[in-house]
Amino acid sequence: MTPQDYAQQKAAASGSSFYYAFLFLPPPRRAAITAFYAFCREVDDVVDEVQDLGVAQAKLAWWRQEVAQAFAGKPSHPALQALMPHVPAYGIEARHLQAVIDGCQMDLDQSRYLDYAGLQRYCHLVAGVVGEVAARIFGQTAVATTEYAHRLGLAFQLTNIIRDVGEDATRGRIYLPVQELQRFDVKAHELLKRGEAPGSDRADFERRFLALMTFQVDRALGLYDEALALLPDADRRAQKPGLMMASIYRTLLREIAAEPLLVLTRRVSLTPLRKLWLAWKVQALGRL
Repeated sequence: MTPQDYAQQKAAASGSSFYYAFLFLPPPRRAAITAFYAFCREVDDVVDEVQDLGVAQAKLAWWRQEVAQAFAGKPSHPALQALMPHVPAYGIEARHLQAVIDGCQMDLDQSRYLDYAGLQRYCHLVAGVVGEVAARIFGQTAVATTEYAHRLGLAFQLTNIIRDVGEDATRGRIYLPVQELQRFDVKAHELLKRGEAPGSDRADFERRFLALMTFQVDRALGLYDEALALLPDADRRAQKPGLMMASIYRTLLREIAAEPLLVLTRRVSLTPLRKLWLAWKVQALGRL
Protein backbone atom coordinates (compact mmCIF):
# COMPACT_ATOMS: atom_id res chain seq x y z
CA MET A 1 0.00 0.00 0.00
CA THR A 2 1.38 3.41 -0.94
CA PRO A 3 1.32 6.34 1.51
CA GLN A 4 -1.28 7.98 -0.71
CA ASP A 5 -3.49 4.87 -0.56
CA TYR A 6 -3.10 4.78 3.21
CA ALA A 7 -4.15 8.43 3.56
CA GLN A 8 -7.12 7.86 1.26
CA GLN A 9 -8.32 4.87 3.28
CA LYS A 10 -7.85 6.71 6.58
CA ALA A 11 -9.88 9.70 5.38
CA ALA A 12 -12.64 7.63 3.81
CA ALA A 13 -12.96 5.30 6.81
CA SER A 14 -13.65 8.21 9.15
CA GLY A 15 -17.04 8.83 7.53
CA SER A 16 -16.51 12.54 8.17
CA SER A 17 -18.44 15.26 6.40
CA PHE A 18 -15.09 16.72 5.37
CA TYR A 19 -14.44 13.79 3.04
CA TYR A 20 -17.43 14.65 0.84
CA ALA A 21 -16.06 18.13 0.21
CA PHE A 22 -12.68 16.72 -0.81
CA LEU A 23 -14.26 14.78 -3.66
CA PHE A 24 -14.81 17.95 -5.70
CA LEU A 25 -11.22 19.18 -5.56
CA PRO A 26 -8.67 18.85 -8.39
CA PRO A 27 -6.40 15.79 -7.84
CA PRO A 28 -3.31 17.61 -6.42
CA ARG A 29 -5.34 19.61 -3.88
CA ARG A 30 -7.46 16.56 -3.06
CA ALA A 31 -4.32 14.51 -2.39
CA ALA A 32 -2.91 17.25 -0.14
CA ILE A 33 -6.03 17.76 1.97
CA THR A 34 -6.62 14.01 2.23
CA ALA A 35 -3.09 13.47 3.55
CA PHE A 36 -3.42 16.35 6.01
CA TYR A 37 -6.77 15.05 7.21
CA ALA A 38 -5.29 11.56 7.62
CA PHE A 39 -2.61 13.06 9.88
CA CYS A 40 -5.27 14.85 11.95
CA ARG A 41 -7.25 11.62 12.29
CA GLU A 42 -4.16 9.70 13.41
CA VAL A 43 -3.41 12.19 16.18
CA ASP A 44 -7.05 12.49 17.24
CA ASP A 45 -7.34 8.70 17.44
CA VAL A 46 -4.67 8.70 20.15
CA VAL A 47 -7.10 10.57 22.42
CA ASP A 48 -10.22 8.67 21.37
CA GLU A 49 -8.90 5.12 21.27
CA VAL A 50 -5.97 4.82 23.72
CA GLN A 51 -7.29 4.12 27.21
CA ASP A 52 -4.00 4.24 29.12
CA LEU A 53 -3.00 7.87 29.78
CA GLY A 54 0.71 7.08 29.85
CA VAL A 55 0.54 5.30 26.52
CA ALA A 56 -1.43 8.17 24.99
CA GLN A 57 1.12 10.69 26.26
CA ALA A 58 3.92 8.63 24.76
CA LYS A 59 2.14 8.38 21.42
CA LEU A 60 1.65 12.13 21.20
CA ALA A 61 5.31 12.63 22.09
CA TRP A 62 6.18 10.25 19.25
CA TRP A 63 4.03 12.27 16.85
CA ARG A 64 5.84 15.46 17.86
CA GLN A 65 9.15 13.81 16.99
CA GLU A 66 7.70 12.43 13.77
CA VAL A 67 6.57 15.89 12.65
CA ALA A 68 10.04 17.30 13.37
CA GLN A 69 11.67 14.46 11.45
CA ALA A 70 9.24 14.86 8.56
CA PHE A 71 10.11 18.54 8.15
CA ALA A 72 13.78 17.51 8.31
CA GLY A 73 13.11 15.30 5.30
CA LYS A 74 12.71 11.94 7.08
CA PRO A 75 9.01 11.08 7.53
CA SER A 76 8.39 7.49 8.60
CA HIS A 77 4.59 7.38 9.01
CA PRO A 78 2.60 6.93 5.78
CA ALA A 79 0.27 9.85 6.57
CA LEU A 80 3.22 12.24 6.69
CA GLN A 81 4.94 10.52 3.78
CA ALA A 82 1.81 11.33 1.80
CA LEU A 83 1.63 14.91 3.08
CA MET A 84 5.22 16.13 2.83
CA PRO A 85 5.43 16.40 -0.98
CA HIS A 86 2.59 18.96 -0.81
CA VAL A 87 4.04 21.10 1.99
CA PRO A 88 6.00 23.60 -0.17
CA ALA A 89 3.15 24.21 -2.62
CA TYR A 90 0.60 25.12 0.05
CA GLY A 91 2.74 26.79 2.69
CA ILE A 92 2.13 24.15 5.35
CA GLU A 93 4.47 24.57 8.30
CA ALA A 94 5.57 22.36 11.18
CA ARG A 95 3.85 24.75 13.60
CA HIS A 96 0.49 23.89 12.05
CA LEU A 97 0.91 20.18 12.70
CA GLN A 98 2.37 20.75 16.15
CA ALA A 99 -0.65 22.92 17.04
CA VAL A 100 -2.98 20.03 16.20
CA ILE A 101 -0.96 17.82 18.54
CA ASP A 102 -1.12 20.55 21.21
CA GLY A 103 -4.90 20.47 20.96
CA CYS A 104 -5.00 16.72 21.44
CA GLN A 105 -2.63 17.13 24.39
CA MET A 106 -5.25 19.41 25.97
CA ASP A 107 -7.71 16.52 25.74
CA LEU A 108 -5.33 14.41 27.82
CA ASP A 109 -4.65 17.18 30.32
CA GLN A 110 -8.21 18.34 31.05
CA SER A 111 -11.81 17.22 30.67
CA ARG A 112 -13.55 20.49 31.66
CA TYR A 113 -13.39 24.13 30.53
CA LEU A 114 -14.21 26.88 32.97
CA ASP A 115 -15.36 29.45 30.43
CA TYR A 116 -15.93 30.08 26.75
CA ALA A 117 -12.55 31.78 26.36
CA GLY A 118 -10.80 28.60 27.51
CA LEU A 119 -12.88 26.48 25.16
CA GLN A 120 -12.04 28.83 22.29
CA ARG A 121 -8.31 28.28 22.88
CA TYR A 122 -8.86 24.54 22.56
CA CYS A 123 -11.00 24.97 19.43
CA HIS A 124 -8.31 27.18 17.88
CA LEU A 125 -5.79 24.34 18.09
CA VAL A 126 -7.96 21.41 16.99
CA ALA A 127 -10.11 23.22 14.43
CA GLY A 128 -9.00 26.78 13.72
CA VAL A 129 -5.50 25.77 12.67
CA VAL A 130 -6.94 22.90 10.65
CA GLY A 131 -9.17 25.41 8.87
CA GLU A 132 -6.17 27.65 8.19
CA VAL A 133 -4.24 24.82 6.52
CA ALA A 134 -7.31 23.68 4.60
CA ALA A 135 -7.89 27.20 3.25
CA ARG A 136 -4.31 27.28 1.97
CA ILE A 137 -4.75 23.95 0.23
CA PHE A 138 -8.09 24.95 -1.29
CA GLY A 139 -6.46 27.99 -2.88
CA GLN A 140 -6.32 31.02 -0.59
CA THR A 141 -5.23 34.30 -2.18
CA ALA A 142 -6.50 36.93 0.30
CA VAL A 143 -5.03 37.39 3.79
CA ALA A 144 -8.52 37.91 5.24
CA THR A 145 -9.45 34.34 4.31
CA THR A 146 -7.39 33.11 7.28
CA GLU A 147 -9.76 34.82 9.73
CA TYR A 148 -12.73 33.30 7.87
CA ALA A 149 -11.11 29.86 8.16
CA HIS A 150 -10.53 30.24 11.90
CA ARG A 151 -14.09 31.42 12.53
CA LEU A 152 -15.50 28.57 10.46
CA GLY A 153 -13.28 26.09 12.29
CA LEU A 154 -14.68 27.34 15.60
CA ALA A 155 -18.23 26.86 14.28
CA PHE A 156 -17.38 23.31 13.18
CA GLN A 157 -15.85 22.38 16.52
CA LEU A 158 -18.75 23.79 18.53
CA THR A 159 -21.09 21.78 16.31
CA ASN A 160 -19.08 18.64 17.09
CA ILE A 161 -19.21 19.43 20.81
CA ILE A 162 -22.99 19.91 20.70
CA ARG A 163 -23.48 16.70 18.70
CA ASP A 164 -21.23 14.67 21.01
CA VAL A 165 -22.51 15.78 24.44
CA GLY A 166 -23.73 12.28 25.29
CA GLU A 167 -20.85 10.42 23.67
CA ASP A 168 -18.26 12.61 25.40
CA ALA A 169 -20.04 12.08 28.72
CA THR A 170 -19.40 8.34 28.44
CA ARG A 171 -15.68 9.22 28.46
CA GLY A 172 -16.08 11.53 31.44
CA ARG A 173 -15.66 14.62 29.26
CA ILE A 174 -17.77 17.78 29.28
CA TYR A 175 -16.70 20.45 26.80
CA LEU A 176 -19.58 22.82 27.52
CA PRO A 177 -18.08 25.57 29.74
CA VAL A 178 -18.68 25.25 33.47
CA GLN A 179 -19.87 28.86 33.66
CA GLU A 180 -22.56 28.13 31.08
CA LEU A 181 -23.69 24.97 32.85
CA GLN A 182 -24.08 27.08 35.97
CA ARG A 183 -25.94 29.79 34.07
CA PHE A 184 -28.58 27.27 32.96
CA ASP A 185 -28.46 25.26 36.21
CA VAL A 186 -27.38 22.06 34.49
CA LYS A 187 -25.20 19.92 36.73
CA ALA A 188 -22.13 18.11 35.46
CA HIS A 189 -23.29 14.85 37.04
CA GLU A 190 -26.57 15.11 35.10
CA LEU A 191 -24.67 15.19 31.82
CA LEU A 192 -22.38 12.38 32.89
CA LYS A 193 -25.47 10.34 33.79
CA ARG A 194 -27.23 11.62 30.64
CA GLY A 195 -29.97 13.20 32.73
CA GLU A 196 -30.72 10.06 34.66
CA ALA A 197 -29.36 11.03 38.06
CA PRO A 198 -31.11 9.16 40.89
CA GLY A 199 -34.04 11.09 42.30
CA SER A 200 -33.94 13.72 39.59
CA ASP A 201 -37.03 15.27 38.03
CA ARG A 202 -36.81 14.29 34.37
CA ALA A 203 -39.10 17.06 33.14
CA ASP A 204 -37.17 19.69 35.08
CA PHE A 205 -33.85 18.43 33.74
CA GLU A 206 -35.15 18.48 30.16
CA ARG A 207 -36.33 22.08 30.56
CA ARG A 208 -32.92 23.20 31.82
CA PHE A 209 -31.01 21.13 29.27
CA LEU A 210 -33.11 22.44 26.36
CA ALA A 211 -32.39 26.02 27.42
CA LEU A 212 -28.66 25.25 27.58
CA MET A 213 -28.64 23.59 24.17
CA THR A 214 -30.67 26.35 22.56
CA PHE A 215 -28.01 28.80 23.69
CA GLN A 216 -25.23 26.57 22.34
CA VAL A 217 -26.92 26.04 18.97
CA ASP A 218 -27.74 29.72 18.50
CA ARG A 219 -24.13 30.72 19.19
CA ALA A 220 -22.78 28.16 16.73
CA LEU A 221 -25.26 29.19 14.02
CA GLY A 222 -24.20 32.79 14.53
CA LEU A 223 -20.56 31.81 14.00
CA TYR A 224 -21.41 30.30 10.60
CA ASP A 225 -22.97 33.61 9.59
CA GLU A 226 -19.93 35.53 10.88
CA ALA A 227 -17.51 33.24 9.03
CA LEU A 228 -19.33 33.51 5.73
CA ALA A 229 -19.41 37.30 6.03
CA LEU A 230 -15.62 37.30 6.49
CA LEU A 231 -14.86 35.31 3.32
CA PRO A 232 -13.45 37.67 0.65
CA ASP A 233 -15.22 37.53 -2.71
CA ALA A 234 -11.88 36.88 -4.39
CA ASP A 235 -11.57 33.52 -2.61
CA ARG A 236 -15.20 32.43 -2.61
CA ARG A 237 -14.84 30.09 -5.60
CA ALA A 238 -11.61 28.51 -4.34
CA GLN A 239 -13.05 28.00 -0.86
CA LYS A 240 -16.06 26.02 -2.08
CA PRO A 241 -14.98 22.88 -0.16
CA GLY A 242 -15.19 24.84 3.09
CA LEU A 243 -18.61 26.14 2.08
CA MET A 244 -19.69 22.57 1.38
CA MET A 245 -18.64 21.54 4.88
CA ALA A 246 -20.43 24.57 6.29
CA SER A 247 -23.62 23.53 4.51
CA ILE A 248 -23.38 19.99 5.88
CA TYR A 249 -22.50 21.02 9.43
CA ARG A 250 -25.07 23.79 9.60
CA THR A 251 -27.76 21.39 8.39
CA LEU A 252 -26.69 18.92 11.09
CA LEU A 253 -26.88 21.66 13.69
CA ARG A 254 -30.43 22.51 12.64
CA GLU A 255 -31.38 18.85 12.91
CA ILE A 256 -30.09 18.84 16.48
CA ALA A 257 -31.95 22.08 17.21
CA ALA A 258 -35.22 20.34 16.32
CA GLU A 259 -34.63 17.60 18.96
CA PRO A 260 -31.75 18.57 21.29
CA LEU A 261 -32.41 15.75 23.75
CA LEU A 262 -31.27 13.21 21.17
CA VAL A 263 -27.62 14.16 21.69
CA LEU A 264 -27.75 12.61 25.16
CA THR A 265 -28.49 9.14 23.87
CA ARG A 266 -27.16 8.90 20.33
CA ARG A 267 -24.95 10.54 17.73
CA VAL A 268 -27.14 12.62 15.43
CA SER A 269 -25.90 12.40 11.84
CA LEU A 270 -26.85 12.95 8.22
CA THR A 271 -26.89 10.11 5.71
CA PRO A 272 -23.99 9.87 3.24
CA LEU A 273 -26.39 10.57 0.38
CA ARG A 274 -27.66 13.73 2.05
CA LYS A 275 -24.11 14.93 2.71
CA LEU A 276 -23.22 14.35 -0.94
CA TRP A 277 -26.34 16.20 -2.05
CA LEU A 278 -25.56 19.20 0.14
CA ALA A 279 -21.97 19.27 -1.13
CA TRP A 280 -23.09 19.00 -4.74
CA LYS A 281 -25.55 21.87 -4.33
CA VAL A 282 -22.76 24.17 -3.21
CA GLN A 283 -20.56 22.99 -6.07
CA ALA A 284 -23.32 23.49 -8.64
CA LEU A 285 -24.97 26.64 -7.34
CA GLY A 286 -22.04 28.28 -5.57
CA ARG A 287 -24.00 29.01 -2.40
CA LEU A 288 -25.29 27.30 0.74
